Amino acid sequence: MKRNTLALWIAARDPRTPAAAKLVAAVVAAYALSPIDLIPDFIPVLGLLDELLLLPAGIAVALRLIPTVLMEEFRAAAAQRIARPSSIVAGTIIAVLWMAAAALGTAWLLDRLD
Repeated sequence: MKRNTLALWIAARDPRTPAAAKLVAAVVAAYALSPIDLIPDFIPVLGLLDELLLLPAGIAVALRLIPTVLMEEFRAAAAQRIARPSSIVAGTIIAVLWMAAAALGTAWLLDRLD
């Protein structure tokens, strides 16, 4: 799942990918990589349905739209990227930015409601 998601992200940015496939691949990859879910995970049973049903269905649709030769190339590139070490610092920075945005949004909303 991780390799296919990353391969779709690569496909969405490649000029050789057909336009419809780019759109589907970008939406699926962005949803898979986003920390925001359509249905929050803390809701019992329903919270996991998007990962169990929506994501695989979206990946399947995107894979049908992308030519097989290109998809194999994108999967190989994704495997190389996955093999690289990850950056804890970058992840921390992204998490802090999301929390700051949420805090600012909440403060703005509370200010508007008063």
